[in-house]
Amino acid sequence: MAATSSVPELRRTGFARRLPAELSELAGPAHGHVDLPPHLVWSGLSRFDLDQPRLRMSCYRIVLAEGQHDDLVCYLNRELLVTMWPVLRTLISRDVRDVWENAFSDLNPDAQAAA
Repeated sequence: MAATSSVPELRRTGFARRLPAELSELAGPAHGHVDLPPHLVWSGLSRFDLDQPRLRMSCYRIVLAEGQHDDLVCYLNRELLVTMWPVLRTLISRDVRDVWENAFSDLNPDAQAAA
């Protein structure tokens, strides 16, 4: 009988497939308004002012949770993500957080503390 993967393992595998190869690929805007498409936000607020910290955080939470590879590189900005990560990591699912922190040392608090 073939080994079965747990639900968290399957979720993490799905999130890992979406990741950019490097954080430098995240070329989204750092300021202004972002209008997220319906496949990311199917109800509620879809326009986010990145100059307002709470709206920026909400936008990033949605994109990290729902976005595919092209969404991640289009809507996320490397510098904003790294700057926001200490707080943002507490607001996203453990699966998303673990995948991103394992893939990118810039986001891994253990790697940052060892540096």
